[in-house]
Amino acid sequence: MSLAGQQSRPDGPARGRPRSEAVERAILEGVMKLLEEGVPLAELSIERVARTAGVGKATIYRRWSGKEELFVDVVRAAEPPDPQLPGTSVRDDLVVLLEALRQRGLVSRSSAILHNVYAQMKSAPKVWAAYHASVIAPRRVLALEVLRRGQENGEIRADVDLDLANDMFVGPMLVRSVMRPEADLPEGLAEQIVDTVLDGLRPVRSTAS
Repeated sequence: MSLAGQQSRPDGPARGRPRSEAVERAILEGVMKLLEEGVPLAELSIERVARTAGVGKATIYRRWSGKEELFVDVVRAAEPPDPQLPGTSVRDDLVVLLEALRQRGLVSRSSAILHNVYAQMKSAPKVWAAYHASVIAPRRVLALEVLRRGQENGEIRADVDLDLANDMFVGPMLVRSVMRPEADLPEGLAEQIVDTVLDGLRPVRSTAS
């Protein structure tokens, strides 16, 4: 799987020296090559990655603190990029966020390598914790910011628990993507989920007698 289109992370840790995109791409693709060959995460040493990528171990350590951080960047690079939110309404932003989840689900289903990678991550607590901290948690923060803005501008009732609301939006897409791999992920699913849940969270409009 080519990672040539990977975008750099503006929120990533400082790495001490200016990056060479070609070198970094070679390292990430070296990891993916090993995964495609069936090398388990436990055996994915920095030394082995360096040999595969044709670089020295020091070159890798200048960019990543260890294989856990490197592995998380590989998974990020293999996923669809994070979406840009339109900011026009809470509905529009939520649809974009859920559509990104749907696309990730489709990518995971179509890639046996990614499916295996996710399974290995969950059995490696340090890697899963790193992935959760750098990928999952920021996405949740972004979704909560969207919901909070919707509450402030009156699109969502003031009494709604936003943590619970976020789970109500994200949950159906995750169930279909992860827990029900046989379920369809059709186009328009994001809009259907958002509209269904949002109907129950909007303020009740009083009607004139």
